[in-house]
Amino acid sequence: MLQGIDTWHLLATFCIYSILGWCVESAYMSLCNRKLTNRGFVKGPFCPIYGVGAMAGYFLLHVFADNVVLLYFAGAITATAFEYMVGRLMLKLFGEVWWDYREKPFNYQGIICLESTVAWGFYAVIIIGFLHRIVTGIASWYTYGIGLVILKTVIFIFTVDFLWHLLEAFHVDLAASRDRLVEKYYELKDRWY
Repeated sequence: MLQGIDTWHLLATFCIYSILGWCVESAYMSLCNRKLTNRGFVKGPFCPIYGVGAMAGYFLLHVFADNVVLLYFAGAITATAFEYMVGRLMLKLFGEVWWDYREKPFNYQGIICLESTVAWGFYAVIIIGFLHRIVTGIASWYTYGIGLVILKTVIFIFTVDFLWHLLEAFHVDLAASRDRLVEKYYELKDRWY
């Protein structure tokens, strides 16, 4: 439990925000590119950075819900800091950042820019002031009966998709790894039988 919210509600809320984030990001980039663009790290319609960002943002910023101006600026600053930290981590792990703001005015290292900072503030106001009540209402439906089965299925599919693409990002040769495992299996089998 986190702030009185059970694990299944947290997971359902995370999944909903991850899917909504993917929808918004992919729609925006499709308009910019004038063609359909999947902006997720994985193949499916899931962008976990938005799930993490929305959940963390809610837990950090809901205390400002009664002051829209303070909420806007706190959201803009914390989300920009989060985006910068994720970008630096990606550079360290993968040698690249999967977005590029170098063409945007007032950018820093191509990782953050003023345009995104302004948008993050509006997202904070929208999420905390309006959207979070709707998302938690939907998440409540996903925590029992058929909804729980759907939630577990979505989490399983996302986890497999994410791990597959993470291994690809780290340049792990999955076919060679599979072949080595099969070879080790037969060596063990020959040794014991």
